[in-house]
Amino acid sequence: MTTFDKREEGFEKKFAHDEELQFKATARRNKLLGQWAAEKMGLTGDAAAAYAKEVVASDFEEAGDHDVLRKVLADFKAKGVNQSEHQIRRTMEELMAEAISQIKAS
Repeated sequence: MTTFDKREEGFEKKFAHDEELQFKATARRNKLLGQWAAEKMGLTGDAAAAYAKEVVASDFEEAGDHDVLRKVLADFKAKGVNQSEHQIRRTMEELMAEAISQIKAS
């Protein structure tokens, strides 16, 4: 194996590792978002946990965060929770930073 091959393999491993961490952080962020949203809607216990799982699952509908945002926004409207799209996006950003910290700490 040449030096070039070793470098290429190293880059591929790093890319795969970074993608896995990004996936885990996004899933963790969505769970935290689901817990936050459940609290805003007055859900507790098993209902809050189930809702957080629904938010995580909603991320598999399409690429990006639009599907998660759309779900939370629609659920807030249905429950009469007054949160704008901008407020939810800001919370998603804050929770992503928290999720990354949690992933790095574990």
